[in-house]
Amino acid sequence: MRRVCLTLPTNRACAPALLGLLDEAAYGAREFGVEVEVLVLDSASAPVVAEHRRVLGGRPAAPGVNVHHLDEDAQRAVLARAAARAGVPDPDRLLGLLLPDAVSYGACTDRAFLLAEALGCTSVHRRDSDSRYQLLHGAPVFPIHQELAAIGLPAGEVAGRIGRGRLARLGPDAAELPVAVVGASFVGELSVDLAEILALDPRAHGELVGLALPPSTPALWREQAIREAFRGAGTEPFRADRAQLGAVAPNRIDMCNLALSRELYGRVPLPPATETIGTDYFLLHVAQHAALPGVLHNRHIVNFHTGERRTDSGRLAYHLRLAKFLLLSGRLGDLYAAMAATGPALLAEPRRLAALVRAAAADPAPDDPHRLTSVEHAYRRLGPAWAPVADALAARRTRLLHRARTDLEDFATLLDAWPALLDAAGSAPRTPAPAPSSR
Repeated sequence: MRRVCLTLPTNRACAPALLGLLDEAAYGAREFGVEVEVLVLDSASAPVVAEHRRVLGGRPAAPGVNVHHLDEDAQRAVLARAAARAGVPDPDRLLGLLLPDAVSYGACTDRAFLLAEALGCTSVHRRDSDSRYQLLHGAPVFPIHQELAAIGLPAGEVAGRIGRGRLARLGPDAAELPVAVVGASFVGELSVDLAEILALDPRAHGELVGLALPPSTPALWREQAIREAFRGAGTEPFRADRAQLGAVAPNRIDMCNLALSRELYGRVPLPPATETIGTDYFLLHVAQHAALPGVLHNRHIVNFHTGERRTDSGRLAYHLRLAKFLLLSGRLGDLYAAMAATGPALLAEPRRLAALVRAAAADPAPDDPHRLTSVEHAYRRLGPAWAPVADALAARRTRLLHRARTDLEDFATLLDAWPALLDAAGSAPRTPAPAPSSR
């Protein structure tokens, strides 16, 4: 029986999201005859972890669904054993990259990949705590329906059900390749919290968003890209299924609404950069440039922002992460261009990608200081309420410029170790913790 991992990493209270996750898992197991391993990676405070354990354990067990709720201590124990078995140089450093003290969207998903491997899964299906499902006639619209219908299956077989779409553009052998990515976007609030800046100063908004775009973007397209950035699928509600097979553009998918095949994450992890948004989309760029088949569907998830984001501390933390992403975007843009030039050969040799990442890290990148200055000045123009963000960027300037290089160096180190780590995780006992949550 096919076994898949439905995962939700969190560092906040999210009982409603967890209950929805259980419902989605039960639906997937019932409708597709698969075994669904629900994996909750919990970095919240101890009282919140206890509440999550109560919520997850309070539901009757659904046929075909197994629940694993791991706090950071349990995660660390599993990862430490895998690093030790892998025989990689400096396992403590790798453990620090996979489970850092700071927030890392890439690292938390890398942990899900390794634990899914320990559970014997063939795909990982990612959800977030600050999202919920759309409803159709009162019933939730689960993305796992489209995901399980395609992920990991030969693209030619999937084409027989949903049409060939743009499959031919991927090359003559694309029909034989497994579908590596299945995803959709979101409706609701902007995925990147820039609505307040847009209302306050459209020029500052354009400057900030523009830094996330490739410098080669033509002026006419650039204006349109800035207008459409981070809006997802807009506001149109779900009415009926639509899906298209072919190459999937990374900006058409949101990380809370995504399935990845082991064919992809089994070769490449995500950058473990801390305190930055956006780097967890790296595998979508790999799939695109390696010409791997994907499915884009319209079971969009509803995105919302938690109240914490509107507090002074929450705003500061979030916009510092955004600023670091905008700084990294220069080097990432160069890296993506090199990946595009490499094409389908990108995944032929694991060290090939690591070499490209190291080259991006070693580039003197004279644009880095200018980027950071532009971000700081944009925030400073927004007025006194935003001055703490600009002040923090100025105070951390040297460290931020340093991290723009070392984040990529760390990623290259993880890329080198990834095959051994994955093999070690897969050779572990099936349950990745002493016991799953009581059910």
